[in-house]
Amino acid sequence: MKIGVCIKQVPSRESELSLGADGTWVGEAESYDSSEPDNYALEAGLQLKEQHGGEVVAILLGPAAASEVVKTALAKGADRAIHLQEEAAERLDPLQVASTLAAVAREEQFDLILTGLQSDDQGHGQTGVLLAELLDIAHCTVVVEIRLEGDRVQVKRELEGGWSQQAALSLPAVLTVQSGINSPRYATFKGIIAARKKAIRGLAAGDLLPADLPASQTLLQL
Repeated sequence: MKIGVCIKQVPSRESELSLGADGTWVGEAESYDSSEPDNYALEAGLQLKEQHGGEVVAILLGPAAASEVVKTALAKGADRAIHLQEEAAERLDPLQVASTLAAVAREEQFDLILTGLQSDDQGHGQTGVLLAELLDIAHCTVVVEIRLEGDRVQVKRELEGGWSQQAALSLPAVLTVQSGINSPRYATFKGIIAARKKAIRGLAAGDLLPADLPASQTLLQL
């Protein structure tokens, strides 16, 4: 079982934020952390690996400074990581992010890809859905329970009004994980030491974007 987990660096919740010089986004934060929903996705991937074997690959699109978030994922138990480096990652829209992730996913041939339901900063909640569409594979959102059964994954997804829905998907598939599905683990000292020996593959995110992909400004006007 080869599981890819998409993670993202965001300003930590303790940081005092202010507008950047161009007035389009926040300036440099005091500290950064991984997006909280992604922590639940990573924990779900690690638990599936412990139950069924295989490997967990953490994938992050972000600036070089996001390497600390990558290392934390490795310290928690991810086997290796792929860092798609882009200094202006916050300016990419969900389609651009998903297109970049899809280029890596096609190469890696993951059995299962997990993402947080939405990011803590922009909160679009669209990257996982678009990723599945670009890969032409099954997907399910707001997932609160995951069970692997052979070449299929059984999931429970949260609906409105306290209702839920059961679904079965053929692998490969993309799942966007709801916060609260589990209790994310902390990085242990042993895990931090072990992470130093794990591979981090660095790629330029700009090299993976399709040349014919519309610019963000165009997408926002549609």
